This record gives sequence, C-alpha cells and structure tokens, in this order.
Amino acid sequence: MTEAFLSARIIDGVALSQTLRADVAARAHALKARGITPGLAVILVGDNPASQVYVRNKVKGCLDCGFHSVLDQHEATLSEAALLARIDALNHDPAIHGILVQLPLPAHIDAAKVIEAISPAKDVDGFHVASAGALMTGMPGFWPCTPYGCMKMLESIHFDLRGKHAVVIGRSNIVGKPMALMLLQKNATVTICHSATKDLKAMTLQADLIVAAVGKRNVLTADMVKPGAVVLDVGMNRNDAGKLCGDVDFEGVRQVASAITPVPGGVGPMTITMLLVNTLEAAERTAR
Repeated sequence: MTEAFLSARIIDGVALSQTLRADVAARAHALKARGITPGLAVILVGDNPASQVYVRNKVKGCLDCGFHSVLDQHEATLSEAALLARIDALNHDPAIHGILVQLPLPAHIDAAKVIEAISPAKDVDGFHVASAGALMTGMPGFWPCTPYGCMKMLESIHFDLRGKHAVVIGRSNIVGKPMALMLLQKNATVTICHSATKDLKAMTLQADLIVAAVGKRNVLTADMVKPGAVVLDVGMNRNDAGKLCGDVDFEGVRQVASAITPVPGGVGPMTITMLLVNTLEAAERTAR
C-alpha cells in the first residue's frame, strides 16, 4: 500500500447534489419566466414503506426546485388497465413533462408493459426501450438516473475515463448495463462482472474504476482493489447492526482507493437529483 492512498478522497454526493439542484432551480426559474413550469407526475401503487419514502423525497425535490409535482397514490388492488389509462392521460397532459412509476409494482401488474406505456418524451427514469436504444446508439434521450449520477460524480473529481479500465459489478437494466454504456461513451475499456463471473478479484484488480451495483454486502473488499483505483458504491444494504451500508467494505477499501463514495451520502442523493435534471430537460425541450 502506498502512502498516497492512505486516505481516499470521499466523493460527497450530498454536496454535489446541492450544487446541481441550485442550477436546476435557476433553469426552472428561467423557464417559468417563459410560462413553462417543469412538471413531474409520480405514481405509487400499494403501500411499500421504502417506496413511500422514495416517492416523498422525489416530490420534495421537485417542490424545492420550483417544479409542479403530481403524486398519484393508488391502492395495491389497482388494475393494470386502470394504471395504463392513467399513464395515457398523463402522456397527453401538457403540464406534465416527466412520468415516473415507482417500482416495484404489485405482482398482478406487468412492470415492463407499464414502463413501455410511458411516452419516451416523458420517460425521465430512462427505463423505456427507446431510452435504452438511444443510450446504446449515442442518440439524445434520457439516461437512467443512478448511473447518470455516477457519471456526474466522476466528472466532479475530473476523472478522465479515456483509456481507463472500468469494471462494473452487476448487470441490471437499471444500473449495470446503462453504466457500462455510459462509460464506453467516454472511451473507457469496460468489463461487466456478474454472478457467473469466475474470478471477480482477478477482474477488479485490473480496474482503474470499479462500480459496485449488486445489492450484496462486502462484494468488494480491500484485497480486490488496485491501489489508487476509484470506487463507486451503488449498493444499498443493512449491516448486522441494522445500519445502511453499500456493496463495498468502505473502511477497508478507503485505505487503498484514491477516491470512494460513502453509503449513505454518496450515489443515493444523486439519483433523485438526476431525475430532476431529466425532468427539467424534458420541459426545456418543449420550450424550443
């Protein structure tokens, strides 16, 4: 271990979020002067406690930035047809620029069908197949909020991805796959690891950047990290004491890495911030 990395730089997601949200609020104010108030509709079906917290934070973020926010809360018994009809109405509502359906949905509702029902022009979560295709081909579209937030964090520490080896642990449609595509766009060499990867440590030891996004505690430990690597922890777990923690052994890895995101206070705050950025950009597109 080299002395230079005895104390990794902590990438503060809370502070970066505040900076970005101040810019969003200023741009929203400018849009309002032109008669357009950015509008986000958030749909919550059922009473999942975690989902209720996420939805509250999203609505609060909107209001804090001067957005118009609609919260649609429905019983878990809501039919798929009724939900699709509500989305169709929001697709045609000029006051709404972004539509977000909080996942997970009750088992009787096909989440893929619901996501595809959202107009790509209002898909501020970036989950629609059209959004995924736009990211894949480098066309304009909405990027999924969590990996988009990760890219902003790398930008904030002036980390040049060109030619760097990035290892993404996880292959979900929400984080892993879009993260890999965003890194490719910045000319990184990208390896995606997952549950079938034979020797994860051999992969991560080669990495200049590691993004851990599998939802499993201590999937990345200090002996798996090359000195000076940058580590982004997207995981949200609970430790034995019930405290929030990520996928990375933070205390161990921070002794080896040059920069690392904490949990909480790292990637989490950035996710809602990038949702606000996407919603603002959707509104700005209507003003052109």
